[in-house]
Amino acid sequence: MTTPRRITPGLTDVPDSVDVVVVGLGVTGAGVALDAASRGLSVLAVDAFDLAWGTSRWSSKLVHGGLRYLASGQVGIAHESAVERGILMETTAPHLVRALPTIVPLAAGVSRPMGALTRAGLLGGDLLRRVAGTSADTLPRPRRLTAAETRRLAPTLRADGLRGSVLGWDGQLEDDARLVTTIARTAADRGAAVHTHTRVVAATGTSVELRDERTGATTTVRARAVINAAGVWAGDVVDDIRLRPSRGTHLVLRGDTLPGLDVAVFAPIPGERNRFVLVLPQPDGQIYVGLTDEPADGPVPDVAEPTEVEIGFLLDVVAASFSRPLRRSDVVGAYAGLRPLLDTGDDDTADLSRKHAVLTSPTGVVTIVGGKLTTYRRMAEDAVDAAVAHAGLSAGPCITATLPLTGAAPRHELAELAERSETPAHARLVRRFGTDATLVLDTAREVTGLPDAELLAPIADGIAVTLAELVFAVTHEGAADVGDLLDRRTRIGLIPADRARAVPAAERALSLAR
Repeated sequence: MTTPRRITPGLTDVPDSVDVVVVGLGVTGAGVALDAASRGLSVLAVDAFDLAWGTSRWSSKLVHGGLRYLASGQVGIAHESAVERGILMETTAPHLVRALPTIVPLAAGVSRPMGALTRAGLLGGDLLRRVAGTSADTLPRPRRLTAAETRRLAPTLRADGLRGSVLGWDGQLEDDARLVTTIARTAADRGAAVHTHTRVVAATGTSVELRDERTGATTTVRARAVINAAGVWAGDVVDDIRLRPSRGTHLVLRGDTLPGLDVAVFAPIPGERNRFVLVLPQPDGQIYVGLTDEPADGPVPDVAEPTEVEIGFLLDVVAASFSRPLRRSDVVGAYAGLRPLLDTGDDDTADLSRKHAVLTSPTGVVTIVGGKLTTYRRMAEDAVDAAVAHAGLSAGPCITATLPLTGAAPRHELAELAERSETPAHARLVRRFGTDATLVLDTAREVTGLPDAELLAPIADGIAVTLAELVFAVTHEGAADVGDLLDRRTRIGLIPADRARAVPAAERALSLAR
């Protein structure tokens, strides 16, 4: 029989009292839950919506090494990013993060001094890698490419005036929401009670009032510490938190829009020295283009929406670097996320620091804000350290820098597992679940009684997701409805037309798994 589901929608089996309540189940909140549980503390982690509902699922799916921060003089943040990237790629999540080759084209609009500055920047990023202790086997050293080499990697780049490119490497996530889900599962394996669709109505440093968003039922849970990791909604939990959210928008293209693209391309933004639009090929064949950095004034929406101005800007920048014209009709999906930046009084959100901060309210709620996806583990460590100190909790040391997430294994073992896979679909399970690929398939067999051919078949033409993944999302990952399945456990929902075609398979999985 499969293991009991520990990620639970709603208030079922919510404990009456715990050492730590965590509010929010984005990457930071899931990381806090794992950190606290792995120190031996009893943990309840809740989210009003679902795992990875907010900012965490709207990223570029990159694990950055801090190059941008190095360029702006934020050496400490850059070093922290490089260290955390290395931890993810080599220890905690090698099954979910891979090396992504990236090129900066040296085109007609890029002067030779600017090209030299770009290469110097990538060499500085490589120095960060070495200082962080990340192997060159994991992230190769940067180098200069000829125009011919560049065109082989990115055939649709404009050839006129192309002198070559500078090749660098960074980390790419299989899927940002998949990372969050895996962290939450690991926290549950360590004993944390993880509950989605559970809203915090009121919070102090010693208790939270909860409401089941599906049934309306309420309860109060006592706690010795409460950690607010609600991201852009942190101010709804603690009144005196002041944030300046900024909106980052991405486009989703089909792979055949820019055929043969084997690398990420950093397309220079005209008039900017250190800012680019990223063209990012994805594991399942799509291409993401992003991102913007625009102030997001007013009330925080449940789901941010891209603007047509941002979409047009991204298309224009990319079109200047590629020979194939990009049209609005090429955009099959678009998404926007809000960065939870601290309000420091700066006019431009692009200039606000990505450094995180830990704040303690007068009632004792510890809030973690700012930061970025790559450094979630360090943010969680700092938040739990603050909560332990404030509440006088007896807890072990932080061990998350050496604690592999569920499904993790050395990269060579994962490669061997994928090579031994009998079908491309099973190899894809290895790519998304690591060593848990067998658990995913075994669970689906056990729950449904269906043959492997049916469980591993794509759920619709052109959609690589399988019924086995959807069933596992219900049995082990707390998926409660079609939205949970299509928008967060998988990312089919990033393309609305694909989402509509996948709804019957999602409904079938929910029926089979219950």
